[in-house]
Amino acid sequence: MSTGMIIALIVIVAAVVVVAAALILRARGGYGGRDLKRRFGPEYDRTLARHDGDAKAAERELTERVQRHGSLREKPLEPARREEFTARWTAAQERFVDAPREAVAEADRLLAELAALRGFPDDSRYEEQLDALSVHHADHVHGYRHVHRVARDGVSGQDGDRADTEEMREAMVEARALFEDLTAPPRRTEKAPAFTAGRTKAHKHESSGHLPWALNRRHAKGS
Repeated sequence: MSTGMIIALIVIVAAVVVVAAALILRARGGYGGRDLKRRFGPEYDRTLARHDGDAKAAERELTERVQRHGSLREKPLEPARREEFTARWTAAQERFVDAPREAVAEADRLLAELAALRGFPDDSRYEEQLDALSVHHADHVHGYRHVHRVARDGVSGQDGDRADTEEMREAMVEARALFEDLTAPPRRTEKAPAFTAGRTKAHKHESSGHLPWALNRRHAKGS
């Protein structure tokens, strides 16, 4: 075999190896920045901010998340369990009027239990659970992060009970989006009841076009 043919074979083999490596890397989650932005959406921006704008560091972290959790397959949720969780979430929303802190803590527990039931890491590994959820529910995982922080550490506002209650309300509203994702049955949309804490008290206001939270802000109590 001539030297030229040997060189040509080496070049061909090297090209095949590079292409194969690129395909394997992509299959395992080795995405470029544009792919990661598309996949993670607002979670990409939050990760970038946490790394002080270092795109390479942020993309490395997100790529590692995909490599660890991208192959996870969510377990189906039985209709009876879906009804159970929906009833518990509705009860937590209604409880918010008189006991917002307890309602937020219950929302945090419900999301942790529901995520574990769907096949994500359990809440004893919260950070890993959150990372896995971010891979499959990137648009809404921040709601869980927010409600968990408020339930664990309290609110960050400095303006007294009214500001505290408002932040807890926002955490509950954000968390509901992930709850809806995790309880939605396959191939059709079935959202949890709207966040109308104290629905019986607010029903007349809803029917007349007023948001129930206008009433809840006046009645919700700090605890």
